[in-house]
Amino acid sequence: MNILVLCTGNSARSILLESILSHRSNGRIRAWSAGSKPAGKVHPQSLTLLAEHGFPTDGLKSQSWDDFATDDAPKMDAVITVCGSAAAEECPYWPGAPVRAHWGVEDPAAATPDDWKNAFEAAYAQLDARAQSLFALPFETFSQSELHAALNKIGADHA
Repeated sequence: MNILVLCTGNSARSILLESILSHRSNGRIRAWSAGSKPAGKVHPQSLTLLAEHGFPTDGLKSQSWDDFATDDAPKMDAVITVCGSAAAEECPYWPGAPVRAHWGVEDPAAATPDDWKNAFEAAYAQLDARAQSLFALPFETFSQSELHAALNKIGADHA
């Protein structure tokens, strides 16, 4: 399954979930991430946290969602937005995706540098819990409506 994770800046939350989905799904998911207004670089605390959790960080980049709107881009089975549901931030919309879901997480990059470690760990924990819930399901056998319902339930259950 191909999943695109979207957020505004594509430097923290979306990068974390991209890594979790790609590297902890035992080959069941291939994930990418992008943003509507990419920061241009991955947040340094994202890279630190991912390395601490044993994820590779080579090749991670902050990129525009336009990179995935081309004819030669991978076909996405699902698009998950991770913008904070309570935050006053623009949450990107991906047109034409077969399945869309929202797994809102507050932006850890908005924390003060002294609080980054805790804020990023909290965001990682939320995203990891949602990913583990997805991994526990036979999502490969789901219809689009079943996948949509499952992704939305995961987002709501771990809010």
